[in-house]
Amino acid sequence: MRGALLVLVVLALATALGLAWRGRNGRFRPTGAPRAGAASVAAQPVAGPAEAVLTTRDLGVALGERATFVQLSSEVCAACRATSTVLAGVAADEPGVVHVELDVAGHLELVRRFGVMRTPTTLVVGHDGALVGRMSGATDRRQALAALASCGTPEPCPGVPAV
Repeated sequence: MRGALLVLVVLALATALGLAWRGRNGRFRPTGAPRAGAASVAAQPVAGPAEAVLTTRDLGVALGERATFVQLSSEVCAACRATSTVLAGVAADEPGVVHVELDVAGHLELVRRFGVMRTPTTLVVGHDGALVGRMSGATDRRQALAALASCGTPEPCPGVPAV
């Protein structure tokens, strides 16, 4: 009887943790100080102000005029391929948006600098190279567009939860 109760408690706990994990997947989290005209956020930056700026030299490609999605991926990650397809589609449809996918194994300095703990992690970078926010896990088109809205829109972004 005690064994069956223990199994039920473990299953309930595992289910709750799984649902919480799935709920955070792909969700945009703003970082740093709020951008001009963007919603106020209370999040702390992952990197310090100087470290939270990415340049063409860091990425190997020019930054987008509006924003850049910097996707940090690994070779064996299925969610990375799906996220790459979504972000490439958004970049193709939205003017001034660039998507660059980097392999974590070849960019360990960026992984350490931004505290990347899982793949895919997507850094959302403004036109000036400043880190605007990040998404971890599989990202869908709706989430990517909501993150893109945080890159200097004049009004708070609907659908972008403040952390």
